[in-house]
Amino acid sequence: MPFETLVAGCLAYVALMFAVAFAADRAAERGRVRWLDHPLVYTLSLSVYCSAWTFYGAVGYATRSGLEFATIYLGPTIVCTGAWWGLRRLVRVARMHHVTSIADLISARFGKSNPLAALITLIAVIAATPYIALQLKSVRLSFEVFATETPQGAAPGGAFGGIGLWVAAGLALFTILFGTRNLAADERHHGVVTAIALEAVVKLLAFLALGVFVVWGLAEGPADMLDRIARAGRDPELAEGWLLRPDRWTALILVSAAALVTLPRMFQVMVVEAADEERLHVAGWAFPAYLFAMSLFVLPITVMGRELLPADANPDLFVLTLPAAAGQNLLAFLVFLGGFSAATSMVVVCAIALATMISNHWIVPGWLALRRRPAGEETEDLRGLVLNARRLAIIAVVGAGWVYHEASGGGAALASMGLVAFTGMAQVLPTMLGGLLWRGANRRGAYAGFGTGFALWLALIFLPSIGIGALPPLPERVDPLAFSIFLSLSLNTLVFIGVSIFGFPDPVERLQGLSFVSAVEPIRHSRMTRGEDRAEPLLAMARRVWGADPALRFFQAEAAQQGKSGYLPDLTPNFLTRLERRLAGSIGAATAHAMIDRVAGGVALTVSDLLQVADEAQRAKEEAQRLESATTELARTATQLREANDKLTALSVQKDAFLGQISHELRTPMTSVRAFSEILMTPDLSDEERARFAKIIHDEAGRLTRLLDDLLDLSVLESGRAQLTVTAANLHDLIGRALSAASATRPERSFTVERDMPSEHLPVITDADRLLQVLINVISNSRKYCDSDRPVLRIRARRSEQGGAQIDIIDNGSGIDASRQSLIFEKFARLNDPARAGGAGLGLAICREIMAVLGGDITYLPGQGGAAFRIELPRRPPAGAAQTHS
Repeated sequence: MPFETLVAGCLAYVALMFAVAFAADRAAERGRVRWLDHPLVYTLSLSVYCSAWTFYGAVGYATRSGLEFATIYLGPTIVCTGAWWGLRRLVRVARMHHVTSIADLISARFGKSNPLAALITLIAVIAATPYIALQLKSVRLSFEVFATETPQGAAPGGAFGGIGLWVAAGLALFTILFGTRNLAADERHHGVVTAIALEAVVKLLAFLALGVFVVWGLAEGPADMLDRIARAGRDPELAEGWLLRPDRWTALILVSAAALVTLPRMFQVMVVEAADEERLHVAGWAFPAYLFAMSLFVLPITVMGRELLPADANPDLFVLTLPAAAGQNLLAFLVFLGGFSAATSMVVVCAIALATMISNHWIVPGWLALRRRPAGEETEDLRGLVLNARRLAIIAVVGAGWVYHEASGGGAALASMGLVAFTGMAQVLPTMLGGLLWRGANRRGAYAGFGTGFALWLALIFLPSIGIGALPPLPERVDPLAFSIFLSLSLNTLVFIGVSIFGFPDPVERLQGLSFVSAVEPIRHSRMTRGEDRAEPLLAMARRVWGADPALRFFQAEAAQQGKSGYLPDLTPNFLTRLERRLAGSIGAATAHAMIDRVAGGVALTVSDLLQVADEAQRAKEEAQRLESATTELARTATQLREANDKLTALSVQKDAFLGQISHELRTPMTSVRAFSEILMTPDLSDEERARFAKIIHDEAGRLTRLLDDLLDLSVLESGRAQLTVTAANLHDLIGRALSAASATRPERSFTVERDMPSEHLPVITDADRLLQVLINVISNSRKYCDSDRPVLRIRARRSEQGGAQIDIIDNGSGIDASRQSLIFEKFARLNDPARAGGAGLGLAICREIMAVLGGDITYLPGQGGAAFRIELPRRPPAGAAQTHS
């Protein structure tokens, strides 16, 4: 097959994957995730387990060891069919705590310890780097097999040696584009998962097509193939390798089963990408069926490869060389794409998982420790830091795999790295299972057990696999790999249990242990937070991680859940717990825990507090279903009544001040008009004096008219009798007119206005004059009340998610006191002391009524560094409003 044809086919296939991933991400952004969350897509994504080592190496494994290749598939099959309830529970706990990786899961369980997560990340990177190199090697070898017509000078050591670099660069680019698009609170990647599901179909179809060709094309059907397999089993050259060894089979089934949940890529697709635990009902039988289909033709391909191909042919490449030798170029290319899919999907998901672990447990904690500032003074946007850290980590992970591939020269040692990675990550299993099943497990036991297993794995398995060191002599009948697996896992488990028994977990570990083992929501003790009002600094911190709008939406929803209006909820234990779990989904449990405690003012718990919490949590678990609904509703009602009573009390005081102010505002111009009218009646006034007094009467009458207009306008708006003139307008023009009109307010002040002109050009269908009235009022208030020495006004406009428009107007002053924020839109309220500024204080009340008539809203945004208002417009005014069109 020509080299150019092979490259063109690969590029077309990669372009298809890009298109699928892009379309899935766009659908997810628009909320169309129903088909993306289908259990079948989830099940197919689990096929990332079948990497190039499985796709190519299973046949080579069967050639050397007979049926032992089946252990690769038996382990996951046993877990899915026999322990699916345990997988469901794992997914439930992980979703409950917004876990982002297996390191994050164990960190969250054992007191949210970041050093423990960092250690697990280390072994994951060490185990995965040669495994990624293996995928790159498989792609390079497949090119060497099929690119028989190479360009001039393209020797395998030259151009083909560079194939690994190009593939690594392409995979890193794909992973960065679709694995680090945004910082989600649940770390799900719809585009990547959908592309992997499609790749699962490709590699399955390729392997089945090859199997059908071998059984019915090269052999004479199933009966003939069974006879050939039986003869191969009696071949003296293969007899020893085909013997069933119980110790080795048991060890390999154990590590293959552990790999299903401990390999970073498998934890990513099985746990992190799961929308909920229910889809495991389908995966529990569908994924074992997929594995069975992938293993069905391994022995037939093995036997026919030995019979038809030269004796020195590489058995790992039988899947490629058999159809090529038979002249089946199209089938050969399909199989090539199947192996290419197996390699690329593994590298992409592994890079995403490892990059998340490296970012959350190495880079971000280190960066925050180096740039530590007092609580509440951090202003850096952590989203950019975390996303860039993950992008750099992806490049480093894939690059390390390529460097290992080049340094090893593709030697024989590389072929065994699949099992090396399996056994390495299997060392996490005792700690993970102990944390999920045993409340007495503690952090010291986790460190001791995992550290012991890690050290033994390095000495007995990893280093000998790359030619460094060797096992001491063992009895002839003892298999070295099985011995190493059993020894490392046994000592790992025993040390973990022993140290945990003689230790005592700290309070946070006890709380997390109760949550993980009982699969109940984690609840903070009330003494874990101070009584001071720290909601606004927490909002500012959340904005650094999620961005302004997602943080505001979360805080507003939590305030509504408590029965409060606005954006600032009370710092209840439940709220802090939910906030920490949502942050953990973006930056990891340990970092989120540290940031929450730092800003909210966490204090230590005593042992008596801890025992009390455990007893209360157990009772709460038993009574939760019966009392939760009633308790929540009563709490919400009580909060609403308390807030309403406080507001009515404040409004009563404001009403008295308002009536006094209105009386003053009416009496003053009326007194002036009457007094100067009487003066005008005196006969001996000069023309100049008469003109001056007439102007005073005119100005005071205008002032009186404006006040009466405001009162009448507010009355008309409140009664619902306002008439709207609905037209199409450009938001940019309206903002410009509002700035010009508002410049008459304190014209002596030099204001810097920051605008994003391109984003303002939004067509809106509304009453332009009414909207202009709102914009002028808000901007004038900023010019009047902003107390900064160098006042700056920021105006940002954008299209809302509902198709309308959203305008934020923010100054850099000291803002509005939290105690006054709930009253500023009331007609009896004043932004400031009435003695400091004229007017009756009706402006924001009128703005609120105008926006209600227009079908939109105006709200005050806390935590923005100054007074901030958000004006929201719908697509068009509601149909029930009285309208005229022009």
